[in-house]
Amino acid sequence: MKKTASVIITAFFIILSSFNNLYSQSTYEFMRLDMSARAGALAGSFVSNNDDPDVIFYNPAGLQFIEKPAASFSFVKHLLDINLASLSYATDLPKIGRVGAAVKYINYGTFTQADEFGNKTGEFSAGEFAFLLGYSNLLDNNFSYGFNAVFIYSKIADRISTAAAFDVGLHYSIPSDMIDFGFAIMNVGSQISSYYTTKENLPLDITLGVSKRMEHLPVRLSLDFHDLNQQQNTFFQKFNSFSLGAEFYLSKVLTLRFGYNNQQRSDLAIGQSAGLAGINIGLGALISGYRFDYGYSSLGLIGSINRISVSTSF
Repeated sequence: MKKTASVIITAFFIILSSFNNLYSQSTYEFMRLDMSARAGALAGSFVSNNDDPDVIFYNPAGLQFIEKPAASFSFVKHLLDINLASLSYATDLPKIGRVGAAVKYINYGTFTQADEFGNKTGEFSAGEFAFLLGYSNLLDNNFSYGFNAVFIYSKIADRISTAAAFDVGLHYSIPSDMIDFGFAIMNVGSQISSYYTTKENLPLDITLGVSKRMEHLPVRLSLDFHDLNQQQNTFFQKFNSFSLGAEFYLSKVLTLRFGYNNQQRSDLAIGQSAGLAGINIGLGALISGYRFDYGYSSLGLIGSINRISVSTSF
């Protein structure tokens, strides 16, 4: 087991070093969007989570610690006519490991179609879809690894693009101290077919995070560093893209959540003002075995995003 763990960890560092300086424009940016209301309220600081089937979108290694079969459905009301939905499921296969499956869909709405002279010729729509299959197992006690196989389909008017990718992750838990660590490399792959002749890169994201349940306070804190693969002028600037999350357990039924996304606040600043950009808040309620979550994310002067999720264990 220790030999296997060593091989897998070494492979992770090789992959990390290979993508460490990669930076370019990419397609399928919807893969970066937070789907679940819980994760969105925590500003996406979810890579070290291990009790929610939606962790498959952040770190497949976290599936290993989900004790019962679980499912989650989310709906996201984005800006204008943009809507998203997702469904995730996780279960245990005896003698094989933990497995998960998920779908993510985005609809951009309807647009006016025109020719090169500006004459209206009709309307067209645009949408994208991703399907994930995940697997997780133990490397050692409280130490797990995970993989996702990902297929992506995109259609804009009469143009279609597809891609194949994979995600890899590690998760380490210290139950006695109620601390969890997560590391994930997401969206590693390439287009199978492109919209035109030029192939574009996928939105690669390398994330490292930690979460801590406080011993004498009813709160769980989380910190994630995103986009560690992006090229920066200095080493420390690599850590500017971070998110903070806090879950306050008001009772066995109600949970209050706050989140802060530093990079988003910086990107959405207009002039000297960022407004409430990067600020997130949410509420969760456990009713008859079902967890209902709501999340609100401010985009500053641009607008806001609203999320709702329903999840349960079987």
